[in-house]
Amino acid sequence: MAGRLSSFFGAQDMTVGSPMSNLVKFSVPLLVGNIAQQLYSTVDSIVVGKYVGDNALAAIGASGPIINLLLVLFMGVSVGASIIASQLYGAKDKDGLSQAIGTVITATFITTLVVMIVGPLVTRPSMRLLGTPDDIFESTCNYMIILFVGMLGSAYYNIISGVLRGLGDSVMPLIFLLVACGLNIVLDIWFVAGLKMGVEGAAYATIMAQFVSAILCVYRLLHMKETLEVTPRMLIPKKSLVMRLVTLGLPSGITQAIFSLAMIVVQSLTNSYGTYVIAANTVVMRVDGFAMMPNFTFGTAMTTYAGQNIGAGQTKRVEQGTKSGLILGVGVSAVLVGIILLFGRNLIYLFTDTPEVIALGMRMLDILAVGYIAMSVTQVLSGVMRGAGDTMTPMWISLITTVVVRVPIAYVMEYFTRPEGGAMGSGAPDPLFISLLVSWVIGALLTAIFYKRGGWKKKNEIRAATAVDTE
Repeated sequence: MAGRLSSFFGAQDMTVGSPMSNLVKFSVPLLVGNIAQQLYSTVDSIVVGKYVGDNALAAIGASGPIINLLLVLFMGVSVGASIIASQLYGAKDKDGLSQAIGTVITATFITTLVVMIVGPLVTRPSMRLLGTPDDIFESTCNYMIILFVGMLGSAYYNIISGVLRGLGDSVMPLIFLLVACGLNIVLDIWFVAGLKMGVEGAAYATIMAQFVSAILCVYRLLHMKETLEVTPRMLIPKKSLVMRLVTLGLPSGITQAIFSLAMIVVQSLTNSYGTYVIAANTVVMRVDGFAMMPNFTFGTAMTTYAGQNIGAGQTKRVEQGTKSGLILGVGVSAVLVGIILLFGRNLIYLFTDTPEVIALGMRMLDILAVGYIAMSVTQVLSGVMRGAGDTMTPMWISLITTVVVRVPIAYVMEYFTRPEGGAMGSGAPDPLFISLLVSWVIGALLTAIFYKRGGWKKKNEIRAATAVDTE
């Protein structure tokens, strides 16, 4: 019995056993955890939308792109850390793994300090530049500044939980996140509905809950003695590992930065439509976050699976697992599309009672629905490439689909939907989401092509990752 519990709660070796079984066992707790994490921002939106109003709901939505842009500093670190951890674990290199994790802990602290300092400084100028409506400007800025100042908890949870998943442990991060999510819900209702703190209360609830999840993740990592041992000496960053983290993580960080910059440009267009469209867009992005969770989950699972098996020299097994990952990803996404089409209006109603916002939000979801299936293909295949050490190809695909495809289509379509002589934002808001759908479909096609070409098979970062000076 003890052995079974240890296997369930410990690191998972994905180099043996059925690929489908490995992926399901790893993905289920990861999916639940991703959904719980999405509840952070969703609960904020629901509580604020219901107890404060559509303007406050729009304020939370308007803050998203800028926050995401600065988050990429440690998101890149997280991706690099997860790849190195999975490959070193697959290679059974305990000393190299311990040194890598120590470096990650220190690098996370440094990069997060940068975000905590830069974020509040750029908040107000950024919101002015984006043309944020005056009626939500102050609330948006206050919400953002609080999140930036309290970002240490979010950074450590995301990065350390990424390391744990790289080791095959997706259960404990889930348990810690569920605890924090429950705390977030209680604090949200208390601060916003009870103490009438508005959007600022939602921000305080979020950062406090994130600190709890971060502390639990770090505690878990430091007590995995059978897998790694992080001593004070291991916390001193090693140049070779820092460079490897940058090499592996920078492309993913750039990918996220490109996406965030594009979202900022599109947010400027969204803001031009007014508060109702901003509010509807906020709701749709919250529903979208849940719809995307299986895609991101299976993408992360494939990164860990591919990383461990590449580290163990089992390329053929990676290809077998990719087929299982595609079956899982496409199947779950198809079910979610049906749920969105049938119950989308009920989901939107959770956030707002305003008929105009509900109708507009449902129209946006109808446009996006089929794109989630395309994104499942992109995420699974990109996860394989990243796990093998090829982080550049997904970066270029993201750049093309976001910068070359989505942004131009959104602005060109918006221009042609304006009434004669109308200003920007006077036409239909459909281009905001049609452009996103087109970019998703093209991204899936490009990712499938590059996966088939097999360049990722030539990428084996394990030698560089293990070339660590441990003296």
